[in-house]
Amino acid sequence: MRLSAFALSTTKETPADAEIVSHQLMLRAGMIRKLGAGLYTWSPLGMRVLKRVEAIVRQEMDAAGALEVLMPAVQPAELWRESGRWDQMGDLMLRMTDRADREYCFGPTHEEVITDFVKRDVSSYKQLPLNFYQIQTKFRDEIRPRFGLMRAREFIMKDAYSFHMDAADLDREYHVMRAAYARILDRIGLDYRIVAADSGAIGGAKSEEFHVLAGSGEDELAVSEDGRYAANTEAAITQRPAGDRAAPAGELRKVDTPGVATIAQLCAALDLPPEQTAKAIVVMGDAGDPVLLVLRGDHSLNEIKAENLEGVAKPLTFADEATIRTHFGAGPGSLGPVNLNLEVIADHALANATDMAVGANYDGAHFLNFNWGRDSVEPRFADLRNVVAGDPSPDGSPLALLRGIEVGHVFQLGDKYSTALDLTVLDENGRAVVPQMGCYGFGVSRIVAAAIEQCFDDSGICWPAAIAPFDLMIIPIKADKSAAVREACETLYAQCRAAGIDAAYDDRGLRPGPMFADAELIGVPHRIVVSDRGLEAGMLEYKGRRDAESKQIEHSLEAIRQALGLPATP
Repeated sequence: MRLSAFALSTTKETPADAEIVSHQLMLRAGMIRKLGAGLYTWSPLGMRVLKRVEAIVRQEMDAAGALEVLMPAVQPAELWRESGRWDQMGDLMLRMTDRADREYCFGPTHEEVITDFVKRDVSSYKQLPLNFYQIQTKFRDEIRPRFGLMRAREFIMKDAYSFHMDAADLDREYHVMRAAYARILDRIGLDYRIVAADSGAIGGAKSEEFHVLAGSGEDELAVSEDGRYAANTEAAITQRPAGDRAAPAGELRKVDTPGVATIAQLCAALDLPPEQTAKAIVVMGDAGDPVLLVLRGDHSLNEIKAENLEGVAKPLTFADEATIRTHFGAGPGSLGPVNLNLEVIADHALANATDMAVGANYDGAHFLNFNWGRDSVEPRFADLRNVVAGDPSPDGSPLALLRGIEVGHVFQLGDKYSTALDLTVLDENGRAVVPQMGCYGFGVSRIVAAAIEQCFDDSGICWPAAIAPFDLMIIPIKADKSAAVREACETLYAQCRAAGIDAAYDDRGLRPGPMFADAELIGVPHRIVVSDRGLEAGMLEYKGRRDAESKQIEHSLEAIRQALGLPATP
């Protein structure tokens, strides 16, 4: 590609509203341009990267046996009402009506549509299993779109849906898709982790997320040191500590704590470490009465785990102050399990705790030396909290906390959608069977931003070679004054293109500095500089994007191939 005809538009200035590196560099490199909140136009440069990602995704999905389709972006409301998600999706769904007042949405996902498609065409077990995928635009009406493509309202996604006669075959295909996603990320060349995850609004019994590691990641991941366990902290498991609870060392004693409403204030007032305190959180139970959740003072509640507890209302609902005062006789900040006639669920970390400081259920008062069993009934112990660094994984290896960007998610949906939309097929005995479903999403546009978050330096983007917009940049020095330089560049450019090397030739007539800066900003992995001095010596100047210094190579296509790590010409 000749840059004089490419409409490359770069800038040195960092846009004021771009908060993270990928957003800043994509705007500076001219890859995207903002149209509205969470809406972006992709430039020719951005499209080159996007299409390379799409090609890898498409190749791996095809190789795994999935069949490509294209479903409508606009979907009728009736399908979503059948599945029960029309109201469940809430404000994330962009809704509209046509001229006949029929209701539609701009699809945030396509479980309903693909189930309807299969329902119309598949009737026998002989036609299963099937796996359909598409690469298509989605829309989710984020309340606060930010971070460029990382949390845009409109985005490009690869979503796949599989259909099976039984759970065993679903599990087989789930692992086929899991392996395909790993190959996609391996081919792109990113550092990632596969983590256990909560299924969220999509539903299903089992799900895992694929996260590209980056300090800017919105998700926190718990990964064991031995690498055998990884989970999003939303789903990371904590366990009851081993051993027995020690005997109480002190008598229960009530102390005045005026103005104390937080664990930090309690620790300061009583000179206690936070791990010797317990915090109380009141949520509503599914029978209408409050339920008291108790955690160690230095731990935080995991709301997803809490919502999944038996006896707790769904969705998770925190009790208001009026309800709390009615049942506890005190307000938030002074609550505890003593003399309480309500269900108490305590976190595993408190199972062996003794002599704790807890709220006294009197405003401005706490108890010291509280012990389970002696000072209150034994609670139900459960996993309530977010993990912290150093917690043991299920296999005993210590956990470290990393930041990750979710780029893929695989689900075992079971029969949630096939049942809701009345999809059945006949088995080998002629009986109607509800197929099992899997769902597999991959953020095609998001992976572009995630790659930048992991691969950049002070000069700009450092693309993995597999998705770079160009393989090589050819830069002439004083081409306006040297016919030899112009001729050499033209020859190299033609040779590279003929050899399948996607080269860009910077023929814009700029000074060397701006050409070098643009090549580094847009992240071209390899750079060749052509000058009169080099040509006289039969040499070219080569520099890899991550190299500290340039080096001299022979003026030949074979030397260029070697520098790019390509095999010699047969």
